Amino acid sequence: MNKILIAILMLVATNGCKSNDNQAKRVPVAKAGSVMLYYDEIPGQVKEGINPSDSAAAIRNYINKWAKRELMFQQAEANLPAELKNDIEKQLKETWVNLVMYEYQRMMMLQKMDTVIAQQELEKYYRSNENSFILTSNIVKALFIKLPVETPNLIRIRTLARSNNQKDFQELESLCFQFAEKFDDFNEEWITMDRLLLELKEDISDQENFLKRTTFYETGDSSSVYMVSISDYRLRGSLSPSEYVKEDIKRIIWNNRRIEFIQALENGIYNEALKENRFKIY
Repeated sequence: MNKILIAILMLVATNGCKSNDNQAKRVPVAKAGSVMLYYDEIPGQVKEGINPSDSAAAIRNYINKWAKRELMFQQAEANLPAELKNDIEKQLKETWVNLVMYEYQRMMMLQKMDTVIAQQELEKYYRSNENSFILTSNIVKALFIKLPVETPNLIRIRTLARSNNQKDFQELESLCFQFAEKFDDFNEEWITMDRLLLELKEDISDQENFLKRTTFYETGDSSSVYMVSISDYRLRGSLSPSEYVKEDIKRIIWNNRRIEFIQALENGIYNEALKENRFKIY
């Protein structure tokens, strides 16, 4: 079989430079029961090999898998009870209908549905549904720094990390770029306190009390010093900041639009069919 496959590869390679008209005749490579496998049905990546021998091995492996699958299918088809075949046909039809409808709906949504969500709409939804956006975790805006214990100017870095001055922050960035193992500025986004504690590798049982009394925290181990500067926080049970749930609100609004669009599409097609007498109830 290996010699045959190599011969097929050489034949296809020879014909590769000819016109498509000359390639109209398909090259059979295997037969399972009454079903024929042709060379052009083998995936391209299977046929791509370093040399004809490697390609032949890959093709032979593909043919064996194809044959086992095809023969199993033929055996199953010949022996399944008629009622089970009918059930399968019903499931296939239902799946086909759902897939066709889904793709058509998606196409129409891409063509006609408004996907732009204005900031005003986000704020309106947020204000109207505040009870849906109650925090289940403590969240913070913070600066996290991890430094080797032997870092020079630790006292200066500690002072800069406590500062709210922009020039001090720029100096801090410069020093951390040189020495820090990690420098994460979360002052422009909210993160959960749990995520911050993962960085610290500590467990603070009373997070609420910690946040109420702490703006700067430092800890360490034998190899590293960890610094956290907390600029803002919100406690669990309070209303989420709008920017923290902005992406969630976008998804909710978009999903609501999608549902309304599909319903309008269905109703439009239904009403049009009624007008044109393409739908009747007997």
